[in-house]
Amino acid sequence: MVTDAATPLRPFTLDCPDLTAERQGNTGTPGVWHFDSGAPGKRVMLTALVHGNELCGAWALKALLAHGPQPRRGTLTLAFCNLAAFDRFDAANYLPARFVDEDMNRVWSADKLAAPSTCERERAAALRPWVDRADWLLDFHSMSNSDVPLQLTGVHDRNIELALQLGNPANIIADAGHASGVRMRDYGRFGESGDNGTRSLLIECGFHGDPASRDVAIDQMARFLAAAGAFDPGDLPAEWTAPPAPRQQALRVTHAIAAETADVRFAQPWRGLERLPRAGTLLGWNAGEPFVTPYDDCVLIMPSLANVRPGVTVLRLAQPIA
Repeated sequence: MVTDAATPLRPFTLDCPDLTAERQGNTGTPGVWHFDSGAPGKRVMLTALVHGNELCGAWALKALLAHGPQPRRGTLTLAFCNLAAFDRFDAANYLPARFVDEDMNRVWSADKLAAPSTCERERAAALRPWVDRADWLLDFHSMSNSDVPLQLTGVHDRNIELALQLGNPANIIADAGHASGVRMRDYGRFGESGDNGTRSLLIECGFHGDPASRDVAIDQMARFLAAAGAFDPGDLPAEWTAPPAPRQQALRVTHAIAAETADVRFAQPWRGLERLPRAGTLLGWNAGEPFVTPYDDCVLIMPSLANVRPGVTVLRLAQPIA
């Protein structure tokens, strides 16, 4: 039996960015930058550091600010979100920097935002006006285990279609979210059905500490800004855009395995994207009870035993979208 608790932390080799200047912002809200083209267009928002140990998006926004982020059309908002958690970052012990009091990507519902009783809820309440006005949202994240980038689209066809349009990364995951709370990507208008003009993607850029995650974030940023019409392709450095994936595959999450207690163990050191051919394959134990694949050709998504607590999703199960 294998558990994350028995496994040493993977080395964190991505440098920590100096955000002394970037955290000031230009809006009166620390860490938030806003730019208006004066021309009609989409209201685009890019968010990083929702989790303080996920540095790739901060590097992407820092690069855009250094380049000059004046959009041709619409408006552009950049947000360095959980700065308090980021200030706790330690490359030798990076898991505690995920948040201060609670996961900031589980607080995006009216009841939690109306009761800013934690560090993360207070910060989310301060960011809420900017998220409320956004039409297109790209939220940068990274993972504790998997190296392979994943585009998490939610369940709406409009976001799946955009992910395919972007051409990267190779793996697109249509997922319904978490039982423990609403993500920013699914907040408000972003969670509505039908095509209401919004688009929202959550890009998992790879392992937290891999410098390649920064490259993925910058590529996704350039592709997203061009797709939104905020910039023309030639406006941004050509080296920001990586070659497109030879093939993209879309997977739909059917089950989310949430921890019942802190006692969760995996049967093998799952890394993610394993495709298990037979239903009934043992995946692990949750509060002492075994859990298995529910169907043939089951794909494992984002297995993680980091920060395990009751209600936290430790594994998602998916199947190809026909």
